[in-house]
Amino acid sequence: MSEDDDEGEDGPPGLPPGTPFYMTPAGAAALREEIRTLWEDERPKVVEVVSWAAALGDRSENADYQYGKRRLRQIDGRVRFLRKRLDRVQVVDPAAQARRDRVFFGATVTYARMSDDAEVTIRIVGVDEADADRGDVSWVAPVARALLGAQLGDLRTVRTPGGVEQVEIIGISYPDAQGPAGDP
Repeated sequence: MSEDDDEGEDGPPGLPPGTPFYMTPAGAAALREEIRTLWEDERPKVVEVVSWAAALGDRSENADYQYGKRRLRQIDGRVRFLRKRLDRVQVVDPAAQARRDRVFFGATVTYARMSDDAEVTIRIVGVDEADADRGDVSWVAPVARALLGAQLGDLRTVRTPGGVEQVEIIGISYPDAQGPAGDP
C-alpha cells in the first residue's frame, strides 16, 4: 500500500469522508519544508547519482542506478502525497482561538487521572503532527476526542487500551497571538 492509498478522497486516514483535515500553522509549515527539502535538496543529488550510474553502461546490475531510481520513486511519491495533503488541509491557528475557557483544536490540556491523581499534559494537533514523545496527540485520538469541548473542572471518561478512565481537566492553554514584529 502506498502513501497515496492511506486516506480517502475527502478526509484523513480512518475517518469518514467529509471529515475536516485540521492542522496547525506549524504543522503545515513542516510539510511545506519537507517538500522543499525533498524537491530542492535531496532529489537533485539522487538525479545526479542516477545520471552518473546510467552513463556507466549496463544498468541491470548497477546498484547505484537501481537504488537511485527506487529512491527517486520514493521521493516523487512522498512529494505527491504531501502536496495532496496540503491541498486539502484546513489550517487552524490555536493562537487565534477566542474561547480559551474550553478545549478546542490546538489547546494544551492538563488533566488528572482519577485512578492515581497523575497529571498528564497533552497538546491537541492534526493527524500528521501527532508525536506521543512530545505530548502532541491527534485530535481524532480517543483521549483528545474525550477532552474536546471540556472546561476547567470537567470530568471526562477516556477509553484507553487499559480500560475506561475518569479524568479531570485542570488546565487549558493556547499559544499567545503574535502581531507584527515585536508586538505581543
